[in-house]
Amino acid sequence: MCTNLPPNVLHDELLAAMTSFNGWANWSTKLHESMQKHITVEQQYSCARFFLWNWLGLLFDFSLAFFSAMKSGGTQLKLIMTFQNYGQALFKPMKQTREQETPPDFFYFSDFERHNAEIAAFHLDRILDFRRVPPVAGRLVNMTSEIRDATRDKKLWRTFFISPANNICFYGECSYYCSTEHALCGKPDQIEGSLAAFLPDLNLAKRKTWRNPWRRSYHKRKKAEWEVDPDYCDEVKQTPPYDRGSRLLDVMDMTIFDFLMGNMDRHHYETFEKFGNDTFIIHLDNGRGFGKHSHDELSILVPLSQCCRVKKSTYLRLQLLAKEEYQLSFLMEESLLRDRLTPVLIQPHLQAMDRRLRFVLQVIAGCIEKEGYVNVVEEDLVGDTATHRGPAQR
Repeated sequence: MCTNLPPNVLHDELLAAMTSFNGWANWSTKLHESMQKHITVEQQYSCARFFLWNWLGLLFDFSLAFFSAMKSGGTQLKLIMTFQNYGQALFKPMKQTREQETPPDFFYFSDFERHNAEIAAFHLDRILDFRRVPPVAGRLVNMTSEIRDATRDKKLWRTFFISPANNICFYGECSYYCSTEHALCGKPDQIEGSLAAFLPDLNLAKRKTWRNPWRRSYHKRKKAEWEVDPDYCDEVKQTPPYDRGSRLLDVMDMTIFDFLMGNMDRHHYETFEKFGNDTFIIHLDNGRGFGKHSHDELSILVPLSQCCRVKKSTYLRLQLLAKEEYQLSFLMEESLLRDRLTPVLIQPHLQAMDRRLRFVLQVIAGCIEKEGYVNVVEEDLVGDTATHRGPAQR
C-alpha cells in the first residue's frame, strides 16, 4: 500500500515518467508479464509512479488504430481497437456531454455509459489508494480512419452514415442505444472516448466472476433482498467468501468507491484466481458513474450502513481526503489535468464528491457510536485465516 504517501505526492512529476513503448514489437506480452509481477493480494498495479505512468503512456501515445471491432457482450456499444504496435485497448465513445445529467426517470440499468466516467473512476480509485481499476485514458479518435476504414466487421461498417450536418456518425449493434436515433457523431469525424488497458490474458492471469451480494434486482418493480431486510449483512457475513479474509472489507471499499461517483450498476465483480479467495476486487465497468451531481443515491451505501465495517487504511484515507489541504475534489481536479480530454469532470461533480465523502464519514461515525471503534474499523487483513465477527460476537 502507498498510504504512507500524502495523496498529492501521487501527482508529482507524472509527465516525466511517461515514455513510449512504440518501439516494442511485442510490447503487449512484455507489458502484461510486467503487470502480472506487480499484481498482489491487495492491488492491481504497483504504487511505483514510473510503472503506472509508463503504462498510461501507452494509452496516451498510441499510434493510429489499424483495426477496430465491436466487443461482444454488455448492453452498450464498445470497440476493441488494435494499434499499429499491436497493442489493444477497450474504447468507449462519448455518448453524453459533461454537462448532461442522467434523466430522473431513467432506471439505473438503462443509463448511458459515459466515457469520462471511466477516466475519472481510474483517477478516483488511485487517489483512494485502492489501485484496482485498470488504467484508463481519454483520447480523440478519427472515426473515418481509425474505425470505419479500419474495421472488417461488416455489421459495424454498415451503420456508418453522414448526418444532415455533414458529420460522420455510426451506431453499431448492441442491446441499448444502437440505432439511428442514438447515433454517435463526430465533429466532423473526431470523437472523444476512453481507452482502457486490457487486463492480462486469461492464460497469464485467470479471473473469476462473482455475483455482488448487494446486486440490484434489475427489474422495474421488484426489490432485491437487501433492500427489504435490514439484517441482510448478517447472512452475508456467514457465507463464503465473506466469512473470512478481507473480501467483505473489499466490498465495503467498492461500496464507498461507487457512492462517491454515484454508480448504481455493480451487479458482478471479478478477482484474479492466483490468490484464491484472498484477493482484491477488480473495479471494472465504471461507465455509469458520474451521471448525477445534484443527487446523492444513498442506497449505494446500504452495504456499509448494514455491515458497519471498514478497513482502517480506508478510514484513514477518507479522513485525510476530507481535510482542506488534501481535499478530494482538488486532488481529482489536479489529477485529471493529466488527461488529454481535460476537463474530464465539471465542477458540480467534483463538489458532489466532497459532499458524499462527508456523508460516508457520517455513516462510519454512526456505526462507531453504535458498535464501538474496534468492531467497526478493522486492521487490514492479509491471509485467509482471519474470520469475521458474527452478530453474536458483537
